[in-house]
Amino acid sequence: MNILEIIEKKRDKKELSKEEIEYFIKGYTKGEIADYQASALLMAIYLNGMTNKETTNLAISMANSGEILNLGKTLNKVIVDKHSSGGVGDKVSLILLPLVSSVGVTVAKMSGRGLGFTGGTVDKLESIPGYRTNLNMEEFIANVKEIGISMISQTENLAPADKKIYALRDSISCVESIPLIASSIMSKKIASGADKIVLDVTVGNGAFMKDIESARKLSKEMIAIGRLANRETVCVLTNMDEPLGLNIGNTLEVIEAVEFLKGNMTEDLKDVVLELGSYMMYLSGLGENLEQNKERLLENIENKKAYNKFLELVQKQGGDISYIENPEKFEKAKYIEDIKLEEEGYISNINAKEIGKIACSLGAGRIRKEDKINNSVGITLFKKVGDKVEKGEIVAKIHANDKERLEEAKNKILEVIKITEEKQEKLKSILEVIK
Repeated sequence: MNILEIIEKKRDKKELSKEEIEYFIKGYTKGEIADYQASALLMAIYLNGMTNKETTNLAISMANSGEILNLGKTLNKVIVDKHSSGGVGDKVSLILLPLVSSVGVTVAKMSGRGLGFTGGTVDKLESIPGYRTNLNMEEFIANVKEIGISMISQTENLAPADKKIYALRDSISCVESIPLIASSIMSKKIASGADKIVLDVTVGNGAFMKDIESARKLSKEMIAIGRLANRETVCVLTNMDEPLGLNIGNTLEVIEAVEFLKGNMTEDLKDVVLELGSYMMYLSGLGENLEQNKERLLENIENKKAYNKFLELVQKQGGDISYIENPEKFEKAKYIEDIKLEEEGYISNINAKEIGKIACSLGAGRIRKEDKINNSVGITLFKKVGDKVEKGEIVAKIHANDKERLEEAKNKILEVIKITEEKQEKLKSILEVIK
């Protein structure tokens, strides 16, 4: 067996065996297979696809390339992990995980950083002064045991093959491949010790999956992987045609998350948080009735238990909770400018991908992994699709630290927010649930 034979086989649309996939993963992780050879195989997979069996074997091989945690056994709890396939304004983890922890779900969460126009949970957490995401495993487990929740960055020895392959996929335009996305997500979930998994599969122009059919296919592949790996998996398909919530940018999204936990919720964000949360409770054995689960979650927002759990999490990991108690303390961008529309009507489109790219151009995201993020910049929206707009009304704010970038963003955002005279329907937040 050698890598050339494996490349040739996939090039010719043949199914790779478990042993061939393991040979590739082991060889590439150890540096015995060159980047150009791995690139050739990934491109063949991108073009020709994989069977469910191949995708599962790829996910399990990548999970086995490093340390496999068994958090459920270590903590003597059922560990339900949540993962999003990415989007614009996606601050769900910041809200959802303290919320479900407040009702008794054990949260042991490892998150990633953002790349491109989609933000990363770790970047958002690190915008809170003092918050430590790089805890060692002993601290991580101790925090979960003590307060029921810890949120950290993914450890270096967790699915190292996935890290190498993801970076390579990004550099050769092979990111948007269903087998590669499914195996990447599930390898990390399997390796990180989740017993059960809730996946937020975003759909629309601001997501990897542009249409519902692709999202269904991805979901079914991930559920099949979960079944074979003995991980019960639920996929919630959510809308990413417009940004989620109102804020895009690290500090801005933390502030919105805090406001949500105090009870100030936009409908789209509320729908997504409650749907995902109700399934996390269900899989944890805390309630089979999803509607009752949602009611319990809303109660813990109203009685401030969820907000207090977030304070506890931030304090436990070294964060300065005075910024959570008084978000006005967060550093603001140098230039904050209102965006007004000079016509009246109804918002018909706010292209999530384009808004994400504008926020990224302001410094809120990374183009390359080594880029430094500017926490204070971003975009605040005041309207969503379907909302009425009066002439001269403020529809957005731009937060910038550079005059030139501010002017560019102003011109672009006016092109992205579309308006029509005809009344528009609000976008549906939850598209489908696949189990």
